[in-house]
Amino acid sequence: MANEYKKTMNLPKTAFPMRAGLAKSEPVRLKGWQDNHVYEQLMKKNEGHDKFVLHDGPPYANGPIHLGHAMNKISKDIINRYRSMQGYQTPYVPGWDCHGQPIEHKVEEMLGTEKFNQTPVDKIRELCNKFAVENIDLQREGFKRLGVLGDWDNPYLTLYHQHDAADIEVFKEMFDAGMIYRGHKPVHWCKHCHTALAEAEIEYGDETSPSIYVRFEMTSKPAGLENFDGPVDFVIWTTTPWTIPSDQAVSLKPEAIYVAVEHEGRAEIMMKSLAEQVCEIAGWEYSPVMVDGKPYEVPAETFDHLHYKQPVFDGVEGVALLADYVGTEDGTGIVHNSPGHGVDDYYVCLKEGMDICMPVDDDGRFYVGEDFGTGGPFSGMDTDEANPHIIEFLRERGTLVAEKKITHSYPHCWRCKNPVLFRATDQWFVSMDKTGLRETALDQVKNHVAWYPEHASNRIGAMVEQRPDWCISRQRNWGVPIPSYTCADCGEKIMNDDTLDAVIRLFHEKGSDAWFTDTPESYLGDACVCPKCGGHHVKADRDILDVWWDSGVSWKAVCEFRPELKYPADVYLEGSDQHRGWFQSSLLTSVGANGVAPYKAVISQGFTLDGQGRKMSKSLGNVIDPNKICDEMGADIVRLWVSSVDTSTDVACDHEILARTSDAYRRFRNTLRFLLSVLEDDFEPERDAVSIADLMPLDKLMLARLTQVQAEVDAAYERYEFNRVYRVLYDFVVTELSNVYLDALKDRLYCDGVDSVSRRSAQTVLAELLSMLMRDLQPILSYTVDEAMAFAPRSLVDNQTYAAMLDWYRSPLSMDEASHLLPVLEAAIELRGVVTKALEDARADGSFTKSQEVRVKATVPAEAYALLTGEHACDLAEFYIVSEVDLEQGEDFSATIEAAHGEKCDRCWNFRESTGAHGGHEHICDRCAAALGL
Repeated sequence: MANEYKKTMNLPKTAFPMRAGLAKSEPVRLKGWQDNHVYEQLMKKNEGHDKFVLHDGPPYANGPIHLGHAMNKISKDIINRYRSMQGYQTPYVPGWDCHGQPIEHKVEEMLGTEKFNQTPVDKIRELCNKFAVENIDLQREGFKRLGVLGDWDNPYLTLYHQHDAADIEVFKEMFDAGMIYRGHKPVHWCKHCHTALAEAEIEYGDETSPSIYVRFEMTSKPAGLENFDGPVDFVIWTTTPWTIPSDQAVSLKPEAIYVAVEHEGRAEIMMKSLAEQVCEIAGWEYSPVMVDGKPYEVPAETFDHLHYKQPVFDGVEGVALLADYVGTEDGTGIVHNSPGHGVDDYYVCLKEGMDICMPVDDDGRFYVGEDFGTGGPFSGMDTDEANPHIIEFLRERGTLVAEKKITHSYPHCWRCKNPVLFRATDQWFVSMDKTGLRETALDQVKNHVAWYPEHASNRIGAMVEQRPDWCISRQRNWGVPIPSYTCADCGEKIMNDDTLDAVIRLFHEKGSDAWFTDTPESYLGDACVCPKCGGHHVKADRDILDVWWDSGVSWKAVCEFRPELKYPADVYLEGSDQHRGWFQSSLLTSVGANGVAPYKAVISQGFTLDGQGRKMSKSLGNVIDPNKICDEMGADIVRLWVSSVDTSTDVACDHEILARTSDAYRRFRNTLRFLLSVLEDDFEPERDAVSIADLMPLDKLMLARLTQVQAEVDAAYERYEFNRVYRVLYDFVVTELSNVYLDALKDRLYCDGVDSVSRRSAQTVLAELLSMLMRDLQPILSYTVDEAMAFAPRSLVDNQTYAAMLDWYRSPLSMDEASHLLPVLEAAIELRGVVTKALEDARADGSFTKSQEVRVKATVPAEAYALLTGEHACDLAEFYIVSEVDLEQGEDFSATIEAAHGEKCDRCWNFRESTGAHGGHEHICDRCAAALGL
């Protein structure tokens, strides 16, 4: 009879496979999306609706995608899919950053430096363009494989003509506003890449440097030491001995107290608070110079504008100045100034009207010559090479007080990783303060942009507040030229509205390559005339724009230019390093040109690390290749991992973590499969669903919990906290559905009559659960939910074929309605924990095998008793999968286990007092008899 009864059961059935086989099935599904233009269908579906624009920060086109790329692009896709399901039109135009030194460096490596230097600029640019485009195709395929929907056939590239023109259009707006100027001052200079660098292109790392203490002999004695018999010296401290030949001044801290230490007949001036420390380092006895019986102690102002002998060049003098930036923790309290090699030094000396000395060339070598402003004794030497020679020179002259090695943080070029120089050169700058750019940008950051996480606003705010003027010019070949000209007759720099307009037209028509091939006269016309001498012949300058400017104006070149997009964008999302990079360059150019930020919200993410928290690198062998993971495990595993971690901080990933992610994936897939299996064959919501009023009590309670979970998911998606989405759904699926509710429903689903209200009630809520989970998971498990679409009831999936086309889930209950039911469910779950423990103990004692064999006698406190016996009470025996639950009111929760009343039904295996003979069936219960039509 058991086999015959099995045929009468409503057992689950679905063609949705248990084994995912994502690595093989996803590429087939992806091809279907592409062949059937799913992205275009999605744009058409929400045509005319409000737009939600996530503007893509362009990755650099220099190699295959890595895990950081995957986290970035998947996060963006999750957002776009979610917003699209809410009814927004979500055009997504991916982009690439194509200009800059890294690509040019690759070409130089390919050609060799000697041949590279002999190659015409237009040929170098052609090779750079080719390299960028090839890598774009490589990365594009990787991003598509991850399931990211977008306009992949029409991306934006920073090398497009309209982008070139947009660079200059924004430049013109800011130039006309007085924000852009030409200046000669120290900038970060990479002697290996031969270009100026902005602060955003600097990385700091430890360097071991020679630290030296040097005496600079004063040419006149300070007040109070007029009668001292020997020389008087300033004692300075520096970690860059190579800057000594360009020394022009020393700085002392205003109002600080300085002393004179006597050593070998000389008076050595240094800050009082540091004097004993300096003497210890020098190996001197601390012996203060005495004046009128007291140690000589005077304020810094005593030395203001006194002079000293330049330490390298005879006959040249330096001057003592006062400056707040002088430190009090290290050194001597007297800073040597080489204004050509330091920003603080530069501004102090500039106020004095000094001509700035710059003895170092583009290669980081001292100019040849014997006069001040050249290398003198160190002519032709590299700055690093010169350090020991300068130290030895000072030792031989008797001016070296002490020398030791120190390890300190030092700026490095972000591309070649070599230490940089501070070097005064002629560059183009954006003024942060002249026209209020800093102030307006800070106002936008603090008052007009939403930041995720919130504290990110403090980070970029501090960076904007502290940053110096932005050096926007670079001395390279591969980029957008700065539209300045030099008069061939008098050398005057020419830049005005006419020349800028001419360049904008040229770039729109031919792109920036034309700058290096067309003659200025061919497109400038009357604008060729030099405003200074009236000459008609000009030559174009070769400086290019900082690549951060290039990518930063994408709000203009892309969001404003493309009709399907809008400006300002709704959101930018990139790594946290972009607070000093793209987020900031976009902010400054947009505020500079239009007075507003280019984004309404900004999401910053951390970096990807290995399982031990180390940076991923090929040398460590800890790199996770997303392409390889897709080939082995599937893109949905990568997508699920991205959703499971808090991307606002640095996140770890290795094969063990991905294996755990695969386990979580199976939980989600198995739950979807079960829901499909009890709905796919015989349930169509429009035909079979039960009204909320007619739902069985347990089903109504679960609908309330579903409503609560959905509210939590909604809130998490709104705040871009995908890890909260993951955690809420994972806990709900594993803890409450798979282990509790779905188990409890199996008896009713399998054994009740096919069309019975009780079974249809269960299916109604299961359909809601499936509808909710498919929609909540679609932004994350895009391939899997798309696969499930073919097996779900058609009306449940909006009669759509592709998951991306689904509308967002809305519960049929309001949260207010759910709030009246949730306390009942919470009380039932609390009691369930007590009952489960009692069942486990009884099973361990051998009292029973299956829970259906027992009845439970439970005691609950008054409040819980009122809930569990009130108007919303559910069948606790069904919920706990036992034969019966007797409930009594008491002090605490408790439960005892007794043998079930009645006999076991041969069909459903439940113990019922109604079990007996029914129409020729000797051992079936009333419920099963009704299901059999007896």
